[in-house]
Amino acid sequence: MFIDDENEINNEDTQGSNNPFEVKDEEVEDKDQTSVDEADETNECEKLKTELDDLNNKYLRLAADFDNFRKRQAQERESLLKYGAADTMTKLLTVLDTFERAKESLKDIEDAQSVKDSYEVAFKQLIDTLKKAGLEIIEAQGAEFDPNLHEAIAQTPTNEYPDNTVISQMQTGYKLGDRVLRPALVNVALNEE
Repeated sequence: MFIDDENEINNEDTQGSNNPFEVKDEEVEDKDQTSVDEADETNECEKLKTELDDLNNKYLRLAADFDNFRKRQAQERESLLKYGAADTMTKLLTVLDTFERAKESLKDIEDAQSVKDSYEVAFKQLIDTLKKAGLEIIEAQGAEFDPNLHEAIAQTPTNEYPDNTVISQMQTGYKLGDRVLRPALVNVALNEE
């Protein structure tokens, strides 16, 4: 009977030792899990740092590209303002040449008809060149008064024309596309009542 009790005691001693230096299986598993978790956190932290660096580099490149784009746009705008009329001026040079030839040919001419003909040719060439550049003449004579296209500088009471009709034009108006460069100066009919 003693022997059986002694075996039980020995079994209990080996199963649940009171040795403070003895490492239990549960503690080993906890330490292993903790080191695995720390390794996962370290890897995730490294991935996030790498991703942050990539995003930061992309942002810096994008900011530099935008800055370069802005500078290019400013240079193009400045160039356009400086040389934008170059195409129109080049077209007008032929008209200038015509005026110079007319001036030379008029030195010895006393005939008024020749002067008139030379003037008509030069004027027509100028108008044609400006029309090719996009200039449009605002037709006013006989049209209904439009404050967007005409500037009334006089009103004439009359029953000969319908009310608000342009009777005469004092100065020609011009448009470039849909923009009015200069409104036509007109005299508008005002019906007498």
